[in-house]
Amino acid sequence: MAQVLEFKLPDLGEGLTEAEIVRWLVQVGDVVAIDQPVVEVETAKAMVEVPCPYGGVVTARYGEEGTELPVGAPLLTVAVGAPAADTDAETEGSGNVLVGYGTGAPPARRRRVRRMAADVVTSVADAPAPGTGSRGDGPVPVISPLVRRLARENGLELRELTGSGRDGLILRADVEKALRAAAAQEATAQEATLLPPATRPATTTDTDGVTRTPLRGIRGAVADKLSRSRREIPDATCWVDADATELMRTRAAMNAAAGPKISVLALLARICTAALTRFPELNSSVDMEAREVVRFDRVHLGFAAQTERGLVVPVVRDAGARDAEALSAEFARLTEAARTGTLTPGDLTGGTFTLNNYGVFGVDGSTPIINHPEAAMLGIGRIVPKPWVHEGELAVRQVVQLSLTFDHRVCDGGTAGGFLRYVADCVEQPAVLLRNL
Repeated sequence: MAQVLEFKLPDLGEGLTEAEIVRWLVQVGDVVAIDQPVVEVETAKAMVEVPCPYGGVVTARYGEEGTELPVGAPLLTVAVGAPAADTDAETEGSGNVLVGYGTGAPPARRRRVRRMAADVVTSVADAPAPGTGSRGDGPVPVISPLVRRLARENGLELRELTGSGRDGLILRADVEKALRAAAAQEATAQEATLLPPATRPATTTDTDGVTRTPLRGIRGAVADKLSRSRREIPDATCWVDADATELMRTRAAMNAAAGPKISVLALLARICTAALTRFPELNSSVDMEAREVVRFDRVHLGFAAQTERGLVVPVVRDAGARDAEALSAEFARLTEAARTGTLTPGDLTGGTFTLNNYGVFGVDGSTPIINHPEAAMLGIGRIVPKPWVHEGELAVRQVVQLSLTFDHRVCDGGTAGGFLRYVADCVEQPAVLLRNL
């Protein structure tokens, strides 16, 4: 006899509280297999296809397209155990259990199955608690389907990981840490899964001509993060004008040679990571609960990117270990993903410092809000010809304004000024950077 199981919206990003239904991938009455994607949702971080952990017949869906659901709300119900003939698909599963759900690798959409897995958990209440499964042949403590998919797509065995969450729960950060370690050894690049771009939030206009747009999705996430930054971080800003003429000449010489072209942003990022090596206080965050400054030994460099869906900050992992060519390639990849709405949650989290090139908007300066929970942001204005005293004479030079907004809890003005002065020196005389490599 079939059992009807309820599949609830899981936490898709370790901390996200809601998601918007963008597109249903199944209809009531469809037969689904274990781990088959059933709905496409937009979270505050990315577009995600949510796989169903049960195999069976869809008996109900909850929420129309455009509806926002909280984590833990019912998504759909599935009748499990009723045989359906068409194909003889395997459903034994991968062995990596989504705690409270089932097992399996993702098959094609609407794929029919004859035999249901014998080990499907019959109800969420009967599922083992995180950390109770064994690391032999038993369940692996994983809740988020993104965590499991990330591990599976990169060939990572979850049983070999030790979770940092409560009771040994494996978090996305644990998987990403393992992948970074593997990348450092094998120098392999990870590609993001392409997903369709998201739609903009619906707006309403009343009879007085007042238009209201819901603060949700990426726009809502940006609003929440910037508000929190302003509430919690006592920030300060310092700035300096720099002569970027030699930097631009250096870039032109590099691009005149054979090989991939180097972007200005990549050169500035290389300078930025070198400066953070000399002033590591700025590559940190503040843990107010523990009353500690947390300093990071590697630079995961975020960069602000304006898209039709709003402001996003993709993150270049281990930016300090990349040369200008590798940085250019990664900036290009992430920028394209931002424009098409295909960034994954992993592309948008884990940053330790942000580079903000607002010069692309044609402005000289800014006092940006720090990307919480980071401690600093380097801003770059437009590079334009201006009168400048060079070698004692007035000349027209390529001038840029550099600004640093920093958390005054992690350092004082001397450290912030020293960082910014070093960046300016490298911009004016690229040989300074080469001398310190």
